Amino acid sequence: MTAARAEIRDRSLAPQGQERIAWAAREMPVLRLIRERFARERPLEGVRIAVCAHVTTETANLAYTLRAGGATLALCASNPLSTQDDVAAALAEDGFAVFAIRGEDHETYYRHIRQVLDFQPQIVIDDGADLVTTLHRERRDLLPFVFGSTEETTTGVIRLKAMAKDDLLAFPAIAVNDADTKHFFDNRYGTGQSTIDAILRATNILLAGKTVVVAGYGWCGRGIAMRARGMGAHVIVTEVDPVRALEAVMDGYVVMPMRQAAPLGDLFITATGDIHVISREHFPLMKDGAILCNAGHFNVEIDLDGLAELATERRQVRPLIEEYRLGPDRAILVLAEGRLVNLAVAEGHPASVMDMSFANQALCCAYLAAHHGELEADVYPVPAEIDREVASLKLQSMGIAIDRLTPEQEAYLQSWQHGT
Repeated sequence: MTAARAEIRDRSLAPQGQERIAWAAREMPVLRLIRERFARERPLEGVRIAVCAHVTTETANLAYTLRAGGATLALCASNPLSTQDDVAAALAEDGFAVFAIRGEDHETYYRHIRQVLDFQPQIVIDDGADLVTTLHRERRDLLPFVFGSTEETTTGVIRLKAMAKDDLLAFPAIAVNDADTKHFFDNRYGTGQSTIDAILRATNILLAGKTVVVAGYGWCGRGIAMRARGMGAHVIVTEVDPVRALEAVMDGYVVMPMRQAAPLGDLFITATGDIHVISREHFPLMKDGAILCNAGHFNVEIDLDGLAELATERRQVRPLIEEYRLGPDRAILVLAEGRLVNLAVAEGHPASVMDMSFANQALCCAYLAAHHGELEADVYPVPAEIDREVASLKLQSMGIAIDRLTPEQEAYLQSWQHGT
């Protein structure tokens, strides 16, 4: 089969994309160090890699790193609204197979996934598991040739673990999201900052004095709550997990069910990875002008169908803000069609955060290329040595040195004889 080479919006945008990719590279020193090593060692020589990710400047720098290691890449978007068209153009101009157009419809989104699969990948990099699930549903003929996959986000890891539990996963998958150097930093600091950035870009509201309801107190929710409080907001957290709810209380937040929070919130941000966290029953309880947005991967956390059924009128009031009127005296505002707000409205995580996430991706691809024959079809954590290497390289790039254990200290930690 002869695979198509690219489907993008406008190749003339390439120069702008190249400048922005270079700008992001300034903030990605760990990936640069790995790229230099990959260029010498070529750990991915001849390996075909399919990437379903947000087509952004940071992803472009990952693509260049993988190619430096000898890989051939095909890329598509993991979210219809997250593609940066100038970046897609720059990658296509530089010879990558790219299938991504900002604002593409559902049919086009999955056509692009299928076009990437036409390249018959040996390694899959996924962000939400749409590429892996499509591969299992529609292209089972390719499964025997796949070394494995890496998964970037919490939602995707949940899907992969469900597939493994049902004995449907056909190859090993590495949960990059669960690496300490990923979720401690990307999910908490990256999502926290970029979500607030997106909300302010879209609305130009003042957060100080507002009541912000954060649904979910995982690592993303922690980061969002932290940043909202830092800008003067009163933060309410909703949770279903008693341990996380207790942690939120101990961190100084008010915790309550969504039904109780609904009349209080000025701004609602979902970050759970689950469906209908804000549901039809909550909308009639909300204030006039309440703003809703989603920082989880898929656009299912807010029940938009239920909201549309309640609405008497819908209209766009600002770019990427839709107003749903529930009557003459009440309207609810939804940002970015309920999609991942930090990428649909803003530019996603800062490059310095994605530096660690994509360093994990690159090193895990090299690990799969070298060790796939030793792994069963299951979901695996990032090897501890990779996690430590990424942390060490990040510290090195920041000019920070740390202590090392002395032989005496190592012996003490490995013994049981010493007591009080």
